[in-house]
Amino acid sequence: MKKGDADDPKGLIYEAYRIEGITKSECRTIFLDWALSLPLEADTGTLLRRLLTRYDAPGSGDHPMTEVMTEGLAGMA
Repeated sequence: MKKGDADDPKGLIYEAYRIEGITKSECRTIFLDWALSLPLEADTGTLLRRLLTRYDAPGSGDHPMTEVMTEGLAGMA
């Protein structure tokens, strides 16, 4: 996975998963920055599902960004 792609243009989600000891509050801030960086026509739900598939791999352990993205997806429903 390269840093910065159509799902994560600035590589913010990518970086969040690499920050040791990141908090849920910090993840919320990063998530908001990610959402604001998307083009208006972006299908945010589709992007979130792809990112969750990419980063929430079995055995990867719990991560606050996974929780924040899951909440974001549920909030859209």
